[in-house]
Amino acid sequence: MAPVIQKINERKSNLKAVICVTAQHREMLDQVLKLFDITPDYDLNIMRPNQDLFDITANVLLGLRDVLQREEPDMVLVQGDTTTAFVAGLAASYAKIPVGHVEAGLRTYKKYSPFPEENNRHLLSILSDFHFAPTTWAQSNLIREGIPPNQVWVTGNTVIDALCSIAERVAKNGPFLFNYFESNYNLKLSGEAGNRKLILVTGHRRENFGKGFENICLALKEISENRPDVLIVYPVHLNPNVQQPVRSILHGKDNIYLIDPLEYEPFVFLMERAYFILTDSGGIQEEAPSLGKPVLVMRDTTERPEGIDAGVVKLVGTQRRQITHSVFELLDDERLYAKMSKGGNPYGDGKAAERIVDILLDSSIGNPIHDNGF
Repeated sequence: MAPVIQKINERKSNLKAVICVTAQHREMLDQVLKLFDITPDYDLNIMRPNQDLFDITANVLLGLRDVLQREEPDMVLVQGDTTTAFVAGLAASYAKIPVGHVEAGLRTYKKYSPFPEENNRHLLSILSDFHFAPTTWAQSNLIREGIPPNQVWVTGNTVIDALCSIAERVAKNGPFLFNYFESNYNLKLSGEAGNRKLILVTGHRRENFGKGFENICLALKEISENRPDVLIVYPVHLNPNVQQPVRSILHGKDNIYLIDPLEYEPFVFLMERAYFILTDSGGIQEEAPSLGKPVLVMRDTTERPEGIDAGVVKLVGTQRRQITHSVFELLDDERLYAKMSKGGNPYGDGKAAERIVDILLDSSIGNPIHDNGF
């Protein structure tokens, strides 16, 4: 959402952004706010130890009631598929305020994969009045589900806008970032040590908790033991369901670096240094192709099939054998690697936020507007 906020603030118009955050993920939120120089007007600060979906839903709903009553906004914009986004849409609906959904139309059509994000997306589509779809595939999902075509616009995804702006900073701050990883984690990414193929790993999906994460960690252990020519870097999510299996299975491996969750700028730096990325994340499937990095997705389904169709993303599941086979194949098959790294990015060109703000300011917004591409 940061690029949308920035574009609204840049425009000489009567459009004003009032920013409310819930702090569903406190540490990660604060990093992003600092990076993009955003000061929220409201911070619900709901994060509590061991909170579950019931806590998040109730606390966000009650907190937003007071904000909406005070501000009486003309529209509530939400982004993505989090519980925060869904509940914000629900709160706006209760207050009879129009809802605009950024990153609308993503689907797996499997209720619990990913959970609860798939449910959140469907529910948000019912509640929303303006649907900003990242791709024509997402647009087609919404129209097929009965959303009027004149309420759906293809804009690209704002995450690509954010990535482009931060990649420019990374290019300027390269020496500092090399030193950052060496001084904080004894992780050398230049010189002879930088010649190893870096595999960047992220993993945090709720549906992978338990056996799924054990399988993922066992696969990483096997890769590290069989391939001394690779360097595995894993910023480990703070959730205990992730920390426990990761630390117990992977601790002490010479070519595996288990590091703290990263702020976005050093994370983009790592993505640029990586040979490829192994993840269960959604957003990385969209970001990595802009950097020419193949993505192996440790899930059985994805709400972003455009990357698979473009040949830049591959689903590898959460079974140990399938993960290791796919990793070894991508490490050793130069033709496959070249194909995946040069497929381009189907998710946008870095101008999604500009399109969204143009639509919000368009006096003919009630008229049918067809796919404007990117």
